[in-house]
This record gives sequence, C-alpha cells and structure tokens, in this order.
Amino acid sequence: MSATTSMQARVEQFLVERRQLGFSDDGYVLRSFARHVHATRHRGALTVELMAVWARSECHESNDPRTWARRLKRLRTFLRWLQQFEPCTEVPDDSIFGRLPERQAPHIFSEEEIVDLLALSRLLGPSPGLRGAVYETLFGLIAATGLRIGEALSLRNGDIDLKDGMLTIRRTKFGKSRQVPMHPSTVDALRRYCWQRDLTEGSPTEDGPFFVSTRGRRRGLPLGQRQVQRVFRDLSQQLSWGNRGAHHAPRIHDLRHTFVVRRIVQWQAQGVDIDQAMLSLSTYVGHTMVTNTYWYLSAVPELMALAAGRFTSFTAKREVQDA
Repeated sequence: MSATTSMQARVEQFLVERRQLGFSDDGYVLRSFARHVHATRHRGALTVELMAVWARSECHESNDPRTWARRLKRLRTFLRWLQQFEPCTEVPDDSIFGRLPERQAPHIFSEEEIVDLLALSRLLGPSPGLRGAVYETLFGLIAATGLRIGEALSLRNGDIDLKDGMLTIRRTKFGKSRQVPMHPSTVDALRRYCWQRDLTEGSPTEDGPFFVSTRGRRRGLPLGQRQVQRVFRDLSQQLSWGNRGAHHAPRIHDLRHTFVVRRIVQWQAQGVDIDQAMLSLSTYVGHTMVTNTYWYLSAVPELMALAAGRFTSFTAKREVQDA
C-alpha cells in the first residue's frame, strides 16, 4: 500500500460495501491486519510473507498452524477485492499453513454436562453477589436458544420481551435482525435474573446491557467476551469434561451446536419430516443458508446413528414387502 491511512481507509470502505450487501462484519480481523501493516511501516504491495507474520503474531498466543490458516482465510475476500485498486496485492492460498478441514465436529453436551455447568456457574463468587446469576443465566440462555455468544452479550434490556417470551436479536453475525421465541421455562429464568440484577444494580435503562459485569471498574458495563471465555474455560477445567469434539476442548459455541443437534434428534425420534422443519430451524438460529443447518446431519455422530437406524428400519420394511 502507498500509505497506512490508505490501507485503513480501504478496510473501512470494504466493510461498508459488505454490510450493504448483507454480509457479516469481519472488521476486527481486518482492522487488526491494518494495524499490523502500520506497525511494520510496510510500503508497496501486500505480500504473503507480511500476512503470514501477522497470522502467527496475532493469534492470542496460539501455536496451532490451523489457527494461523483460519486467520489468513478471513483475509482472502478483502484481498481479492483490494486487487481492483492494488493489482499487485497477493492472496494467500492453502499452501502457507496447510489446508483447513471444511468444518470440525463440535462437542455435543449431554444434559448432565449442561446441568453441571449451570450449577457450578451459580456458585461463582463473591457471595452474596450477582456474578453467579449472570453466568448461570448467560450459559443457560445460549443452551436454551442456540444464540451465538456475541448475540447474547449484545442484548439490551429493550430486546427482551418477558411478557410475550420473545428476544430481538439485532445486527447479527450477517448484519440482519431476527426474533427468537423462548420456552416458558427460559422466560422464568430470565425473569429471576432480572429481579436479582435490578435488586443489586438498580433500575435498568431500556438501552442498557442485559448481561453486566459485576466487579471493578467495569461494574454495570456490558460483559466482555474475553472475560466470559476465561470464566467458561475455568469452569470446564473444574468439571473435567471428556472432549468429544474435534476442537482442542469444549467451547461455549458448542452449546449452540448442542441446541441444534438436540432439536433435530427430537424431530427424528418423533418422525417429523426433517426437510419440512429444517428451514424454520435455520431461520431460528440465524443461518443465512439452510445448508449450514443440514451440515449437522453428516457431521455429528448422534444424528448419523439415528439416520442409520431409520434407514435400517426402512430397508427391513421393504424386504418384508418384497418377500
């Protein structure tokens, strides 16, 4: 690039255009890369070597080449777009850190694991205090609705309708909003949390954060994702879960995966027409393409086993009819 400001301006221009087309905001990654270009005082065309150094140095201290490869992958769309202005811009391919698997199998939580997670979250100190209720309610809401962690943490008090049992998710991962109906038991849990939070923190504002930090200088401010990830990691280590996914450990995002899988499993067991129901599930969880929801049918052992059982039952009936 000819100047750092030019690079930063291109990033912002790209993000604006992508949002207008309805795509997700990948601003954190792209701005991180722009800051790296600035810090290295790079001039001229963007090179693969420059990108590889950034990918290795900005990975939350990860030494996993797959993590580096994912970061490079998130640059590619922007870099191809940038070539219209900077034709010599290089675009990294899979040869840099190796080819990524399309998607890794998630850890599907058992009901007992979720119950244990919520029970241990409830005990988070100091006591008496609100911290335990915040994390118990946050993790419980994700497990009960399949929200993304970012969606849950972005909730404002005005987004929660406890009378009609409805959440409004604004400006989601893909720049769209949606409404999420809740089970009555989930509404009751949110109502208990609101009562305890308001008793401790005072009357909330309509635009105030639903999930709040409870300690130090951030008390009353929106709960931060890194903070939540750290608490979840500590709780999971205490619970000593066996990892049944392909990632290095169970993740908060796996609660979302678990919600989707358990819904499809229940439909399979009830004999529901999956093709008829899948579109509504895809809309509920905020997938932009229903194929993202169908992925679970082939990627999760729980569903493969059910599908195999239904296929065996079907072929057995055919054999009887043909006999």
